[in-house]
This record gives sequence, C-alpha cells and structure tokens, in this order.
Amino acid sequence: MANIYEVAKRAGVSTATVSRVLSQPDVVSPNTRRKVLQAVEHLGYTPNAAAKNLRTLRTGKLLVTVPDISNPFFSLILQGIEDSAQREGYSVLVGDTQHDEQREERYALMLRRKEADGLIFLGHRLPKEAATFADTIAPRCAPVVNGCEFNPRLGVPSVHIDNAKASAEAMDHLYRLGHRRIGIITGPLVSPLSRDRLRGATARAKTQKAERDFVVMNGDFSIESGAAGAERLLGRREPPTAIFCFNDEMAMGAIETAKRRGLRVPLDLSIVGFDDIRFARCVDPPLTTVAQPMRAIGEGTVRLLLEILNGDGERAPESVTLPHTLTIRSSTAPPRTGFRSGR
Repeated sequence: MANIYEVAKRAGVSTATVSRVLSQPDVVSPNTRRKVLQAVEHLGYTPNAAAKNLRTLRTGKLLVTVPDISNPFFSLILQGIEDSAQREGYSVLVGDTQHDEQREERYALMLRRKEADGLIFLGHRLPKEAATFADTIAPRCAPVVNGCEFNPRLGVPSVHIDNAKASAEAMDHLYRLGHRRIGIITGPLVSPLSRDRLRGATARAKTQKAERDFVVMNGDFSIESGAAGAERLLGRREPPTAIFCFNDEMAMGAIETAKRRGLRVPLDLSIVGFDDIRFARCVDPPLTTVAQPMRAIGEGTVRLLLEILNGDGERAPESVTLPHTLTIRSSTAPPRTGFRSGR
C-alpha cells in the first residue's frame, strides 16, 4: 500500500501539504490540490485513520446500547442513529444488553477506555461506569446521551416523547368511544417510561371518575406478557371492554388472547397499543396506537451527542421532547351495550 511519503514525492510537495489537501483542501491552491489528488488516485493511497485518531484523540466511533435488539421498536431508532452518524463521519458500535446490568457496565467501560467517543443508551439505567467517567472529566460535560426514556435525576440529556400526555390521549380516545371499564397492561415499572404512561392513564381515569373501573396488570413489553395480562383481565367477574397496552407487542398478545377466547376485536373488545411499530398496521385488525417518531429519536440522540463532542464541554445540551401522534385504526370501537366480555 502506498504511504503519504510516496504521494508527496510523486506530487512534488511536502507530506504536510498532502495532509492539508486531504483534511483542509480550501487552504491549498487549486494547482497543488490537483497534483496531490492525482498522485493519491494513481497510487491508490488511503489515509491512515488510526494515526489521525491518535493525533485528534478521537476514535470516530459512537457506542449505542440497546436493552433488547429483538424488539422491533428499536430498529428505526437504530436506523436514525446510523444514518446521522454516517453523515457526520462516525461509525456506530451496537451492544445488545438484554436488560443485563453487567452487560451495560461492560459496554460503558469502552467509553472510559477511549474505545468510543460517546455513548447513547436506550435503556433506563445510566451505567455506573458511565457515571464514574463523567465524574473524572468534570466539570466538562460527559459525552453520554439517553434515548426514549427521560429521567432528570440521571443528569444526562435525552430525546423522548411526553409519555404521560400520550397515554392520557389514548385513554381519552377510549372514553370518547364510551368505554368505562378499561384494563391497562404496563411495561416494567422500574422504567420511568412505563411509570409516566401509567401516571397519564391514571390521571385521565380520575378526571372521568372511573378509578374503580380501572384495572392495572404488569407486563414486560413482550407479546407473551400481553397475552397473559389480557387473560387475567378478561377472566375477571367484571372484565374490561377495552385494554390499553403500553407497547404494540403486548397489544398483539392481547389480541391473540381475545381471539382464543372467542371475542371479536373491536366488536367485543377494543385494544390500543403504543409505539406504532411497522407491524401494527398489519395486525388483524390493524392496531390503534400511539405513534412515536422513532427515526427522529435516533437522529436527535446523535445531534445531542455531537453538540457535546464539538462544543466547549461546559454545559450539557437541553433534552428534547418530540411530538407523538394517536393513530386510530380498526382495533377500537364503541362498546357493545350490555355485552360481558368474560367467557
């Protein structure tokens, strides 16, 4: 492979001039720039990225940790991260932590070892290694950003939606249709995201004076937990006429349970999801759900991280709240008068 010295010799310039042509072409005369680029093309020279990184103390890599890479919710977020990072000249390293705290710590350790320039974590926990790293570089702002969740106590900027407001709007939709008995299947309540959604749903039930008809089951965002939660709800003496699930996968599980019990969705039971993953419109019936701007969340996390990396480091950028949309499809309808959904 050709090196910079061979390029400089062929172009009749110094190695410093070759470096300037490749990194700051505007400061070099057009004639010199042309000779250097011709030499680069003729020799097939590729700049040594590792050497450049040593000089700039940058790796050119961003680390992203995902709590469950099999969850389709994260796919569009990762696409947004990847596209934005590539446009800015960064590569992306993805770690699937599988909700395992030790895995989160091992990935965060890469930041302290300078194996990546910044960390985007899509779970709810700030790894202790990342917090320790932030302490060591204080008062400079640590290059750590959260996506999807929002917890001001973590002290890192985040890109997210207003989960409480979105949840309240989903409940409003069901109340406007005439539902009174509404079942809820939450995500893990250790997550601020799930707690915010439950807070919004509970507040709306209180404004409707329907707290006594408001039943909560805990889930874990999996299809299986949605199916199990719906089974418990529909087995009650006074079962709900509608179920609001805190993600689309659990809503799919609830639809499966309803059909197995001989119920028709939405004639006998309305079901609402959350996220609007790509499969939500393909369910039978197509799912009413809260649509999150997933690609925009990913793009926003990269934007915040680069603000930290390229800024003066004295102040963290502000967290960003993106808009959501209640997407109404065929899985919701007014309740049947006098119908009992327990079988």
